[in-house]
Amino acid sequence: MQQLRGKVAIVTGASSGIGYAAAKLFAGEGARIVVTARRKPELDALVAELAADGGEAIAVAGDVTDESHARALVETAVGRYGGLDVAFNNAGTLGELKAVQELALSDWNATLSTNLTSAFLAAKHQIPAMLANNGGSIIFTSTFVGYTAGMPGTGAYAASKAGIIGLTQVLAAELGPKGIRVNAILPGGTDTPMARIMIRSTDDLNFVKGLHALKRLASPDEIARSALYLASDASSFTTGAAMLVDGGVSINRT
Repeated sequence: MQQLRGKVAIVTGASSGIGYAAAKLFAGEGARIVVTARRKPELDALVAELAADGGEAIAVAGDVTDESHARALVETAVGRYGGLDVAFNNAGTLGELKAVQELALSDWNATLSTNLTSAFLAAKHQIPAMLANNGGSIIFTSTFVGYTAGMPGTGAYAASKAGIIGLTQVLAAELGPKGIRVNAILPGGTDTPMARIMIRSTDDLNFVKGLHALKRLASPDEIARSALYLASDASSFTTGAAMLVDGGVSINRT
């Protein structure tokens, strides 16, 4: 049985990595999807791939820091598919990896805008559509960085992603009585293009793998499956959660 049959979803950051894997997974589970990222050719290729597999999706390229784009995604979901049930707000950036005293204000602001302000804008426009639909599930991608671990050079990234957890908790409290669940997933090391910015050699890769209790990185599909759980009715009593999907990196000391 398809876990998202009849549901309409938005997936951001869908051109690669976790967002790409989630779009494929959600479509395979029966959702009709609006996918977004900045790179239109990659989105168009994804939509064609989903269609070839029997899925239904539409691409709306744009910048998640632009409020008009956040509005357009919801309008597309409602106008094309009749409503909005699920939003996986996954788009993000590492930003500049520097010690805080070396970080320019413009770089700090850019990272917070992409990771945290975009989450606010997304929710702001998704909530009314879900209220009109008598409920829904909003999912954000946060991280263990800044939650269970401090990693040098990630000040803006950690602050922005930790902020998502605070936003998640407030939204869950505000929207729970109205049937909207709000949760965040906190991935560990995942084999994505963004992760490869930090992992530049075999030694780096082995070091990062060793930080995890499972002694490996996640595949994007493994993280996407946790998002699927939160998107589906299987998680009907789960809201306000900062859900670690981190291969044990938060508890490992071996």
